[in-house]
Amino acid sequence: MIAIILHGMILAFGLILPLGVQNVFIFNQGANQPKFAYAIPVVVTAALCDTLLIILAVMGVSVILLTFPMLKLSIFVVGILFLAYMGWAIWKSKPSQKADYKPLSIKKQIIFAMSVSLLNPHAILDTIGVIGTSSLAYQGVEKVIFTGSTIIVSWLWFIGLALAGRYVGKIDQTGKMMTIVNKISALIIWGVSIYLLYHIIG
Repeated sequence: MIAIILHGMILAFGLILPLGVQNVFIFNQGANQPKFAYAIPVVVTAALCDTLLIILAVMGVSVILLTFPMLKLSIFVVGILFLAYMGWAIWKSKPSQKADYKPLSIKKQIIFAMSVSLLNPHAILDTIGVIGTSSLAYQGVEKVIFTGSTIIVSWLWFIGLALAGRYVGKIDQTGKMMTIVNKISALIIWGVSIYLLYHIIG
């Protein structure tokens, strides 16, 4: 039982750890919101989206969807364009001083969190290819435990990421540190979009 839990947690942590558009957005909201409580909507939305993707992957629904070539191609094209745009937006963003910053509303937090969670084909394919495939080794209660372990990691990671952003936001009143984080994040996001493009034409 412990081995199953560790298996799920290690896989989920390995997938969620790389710095991507979803992680950057949650970190930024933690840093820029005046109180941590105001960043909870984006944390919950991102965690729920990940939970949905994991459940679909384990159930095999997402694999069935991606067996249709045109649908898969559409997901890739939309995802690549979205990642390219988000990379550009993050690269051009200039974090301002706290006194001048206007945090996103709850509605905008939820919309952006859903877009960066569900329009990222790299994350979708990772969830299907790694978590979905790995879940085939388990049945019944064991599969439920494995799935639950991966979901718990997602929730804890996003909460921790927002808290880390909150900490950085307190010590980075000028926005210089966040500017560096944004530049690095944009380069990584563009790298992912190029990888996906290569995957289509390769």
